[in-house]
Amino acid sequence: MEITGRILEVLPKVTGTNKSGNPWQKQEFILEVQGGQYPRKALMGIWGDKVDQFQIQKGEDVTVSFDIDCREYNGRWYNDIRAWNVVKKSGAQTSAAPSPAAPIHETSADVDNMLINGDISADASSGDEGLPF
Repeated sequence: MEITGRILEVLPKVTGTNKSGNPWQKQEFILEVQGGQYPRKALMGIWGDKVDQFQIQKGEDVTVSFDIDCREYNGRWYNDIRAWNVVKKSGAQTSAAPSPAAPIHETSADVDNMLINGDISADASSGDEGLPF
């Protein structure tokens, strides 16, 4: 899928090591999309080497190619929007589209393991099983 909008916020990069000992990194950002009566916002994430490839910045107008995935954790379901290509409005592409044979470094199982093993820190003050929402 593809969406065009402006980057409102770039959240801090998060890094860690998965259960197999491989390093991982993630960068999330807020994309605002104009359309309809009110602008819409979406939290999107970039994983792995693409964090360094994209070099996204606040205020940029971009077209983002992404996939939506969903996973279950402790009886609750969570959506994940993963950007896999970002093209800046000026026309300069920040990464090439992946080839069909390109390996995927992160799986939903990796993300689940990070959540279960505490590799991703969350604010536990809300009392909701350590999740930030």
